[in-house]
Amino acid sequence: MRRLYAPFVLSAACLMLAGCDQLGIESPATASAKREADSKAIGGACRHAGRAIEDCYTLNKKADKAAIYAGWREMNEYMRENKLEPVVPVIPPEPPKPPKSKKPASAPDGEGDEAAADEKPAAKSAKH
Repeated sequence: MRRLYAPFVLSAACLMLAGCDQLGIESPATASAKREADSKAIGGACRHAGRAIEDCYTLNKKADKAAIYAGWREMNEYMRENKLEPVVPVIPPEPPKPPKSKKPASAPDGEGDEAAADEKPAAKSAKH
């Protein structure tokens, strides 16, 4: 009798798992569509802010470049049709971070100290 219920239990489990989107599990297609939509929004926002497409690529390295361009182009057409001016960004973009180096900035073995000591007397003599 237990074998009689096994197909029903198995089919019920399959039906429950078919609703994985409701559980918050993203499929690869959903993730790809979301990434493309985000990239298009970034491109449109860059155009609206008056940024060049190259600046937009530089500021958003992880975004899809083709979708950024598509969003930028759509916003450009929209702004031309409606005669809209770009909105100047109030907050400047963050400057690029310098690469991390493993060695300290000072010279090894105190070589920088000797050079600094040589400069100080020269600066004093220049004042006189």
